[in-house]
Amino acid sequence: MRKRQKAGNFMSRVHIAPSILAADLAHLAETCTLIDGSADLLHLDVMDGRFAPNFTIGPDIIAAIRRSTSLPLDVHLMVEEPEPFLPLFRDAGADRIAVHWEACANPVQTLGKIRKLGAWSGIALKVDTSVDVLEDLLDIVDYIVILSVDLEPGRKTFRPVAFEKVRRAAALRGNRSRPLIEVDGGISLETAALFRTAGGDILVAGSAVFGADDPVAAIHMLRDSQAKSEK
Repeated sequence: MRKRQKAGNFMSRVHIAPSILAADLAHLAETCTLIDGSADLLHLDVMDGRFAPNFTIGPDIIAAIRRSTSLPLDVHLMVEEPEPFLPLFRDAGADRIAVHWEACANPVQTLGKIRKLGAWSGIALKVDTSVDVLEDLLDIVDYIVILSVDLEPGRKTFRPVAFEKVRRAAALRGNRSRPLIEVDGGISLETAALFRTAGGDILVAGSAVFGADDPVAAIHMLRDSQAKSEK
């Protein structure tokens, strides 16, 4: 099992986490090799068909991806009752595991289990869930995942309310170094700059990276967009 990662200096610049579901799943190893030296994390969405209306990858695929990249694996569990699955995904190679606040009977207990497994603990929020529900979790969560698109079928459009949620999360964090703020969905050159200005630290980019002719160049362009916004 991989050791728990150190925090590092995440606040100095935005980190880009390409979402593997937007890539060509028939060529995962090649994709991982392609972006290994450019991306900061690799984002992996796990859906159970219940909490999120789709089925995606499981521990075996994550284990295969783990063998193909040195990037930290950021696993986003969009599943009901995630606790029994935590050891499976940690053993498969997950460095960071985010569960949904809406799916946990006891978020404090679930986050504690993730930390005991040696992974970074993350809590994710649907678009319509207020950031204020996290006030009692700020000292035990390593990162917050703010969704900017709906999970429901036919409602995948970008929701601008996510900008205010990021600003609110940054205000709740105050002077703490944690939790980091990760934004998942709707990332483009324009929104990347706006989310960084609002307080985002990690941007999960799917089609903005893998839909580009040159995914590596797209990663660097997303970073440049936020750098220019801070000048």
